[in-house]
Amino acid sequence: MAAASEGTPCWADGTFADLEGAKHFYGELLGWTYGESQSEYGGYTQAHLDGRAVAALSPAMPGQDAPNAWCLYLASPDAAATTAKIHACGGEVAVEPMRVGDFGTMVLASDPGGTAFGVWEAGSHEGFQERLAPGAYAWAEVYTRAPERADAFFAAVFGYGVKQLEDDAVDFALYDLGADPVLGRMRMGSEFPAQVPAHMNVYFSVADCDAAVEKATSLGAQLRFGPMTIPYGRFASLTDPQGAAFSVIDGTTTGGEIPKVTEIA
Repeated sequence: MAAASEGTPCWADGTFADLEGAKHFYGELLGWTYGESQSEYGGYTQAHLDGRAVAALSPAMPGQDAPNAWCLYLASPDAAATTAKIHACGGEVAVEPMRVGDFGTMVLASDPGGTAFGVWEAGSHEGFQERLAPGAYAWAEVYTRAPERADAFFAAVFGYGVKQLEDDAVDFALYDLGADPVLGRMRMGSEFPAQVPAHMNVYFSVADCDAAVEKATSLGAQLRFGPMTIPYGRFASLTDPQGAAFSVIDGTTTGGEIPKVTEIA
């Protein structure tokens, strides 16, 4: 498998105070099984579907006051060069390029509006081994209160084209590499409580959105929005039992017309 092209979402991991609780929740909801926790990397634990790596879970590092949250990693052929662009474009870097054994090099950063994300320069670990199948990564969106700054930042750092949806009901943009959208961007309006920070909303694919919501809430999750059917699928946004936001989507159940888009960058 070739390493993903620059700017492509290539991996997702979650940090949780209760690692075993997170393993149980996502295992029951998404059908994940787990590899052995890697003690040399702080208990980092890969999740699998049929033996193929789809995500990872990890406890917070000792002394680190990190929220329970998902992190999406964007591919880079040169983590140091990408880090320089993040600095130059007004982002913040929490973890400068750090070699992770022979697996690759990671960076943790945030855009000028506070949306946290990761950068991954692949070594032996090239990222997702499965996408879109039920239980695997499907999509992600930048949730931000500063959409113009986010659009300019991500376009400058990763070379995305930016297209605005022509929809009066929502301020939403698509970030693309060539013809293919790779991320969405959603303006956080008054419907988001002030205590909800900007974040990267990660979607996992499910076979049946309504059934997944019922299962998730029975396991202690809270439904935040949906289920709702749009031209791209039927989705719902949730908060897991430890407060980490994520979404589920059934891409086979669609409805409505695909809105027009206007290229803005």
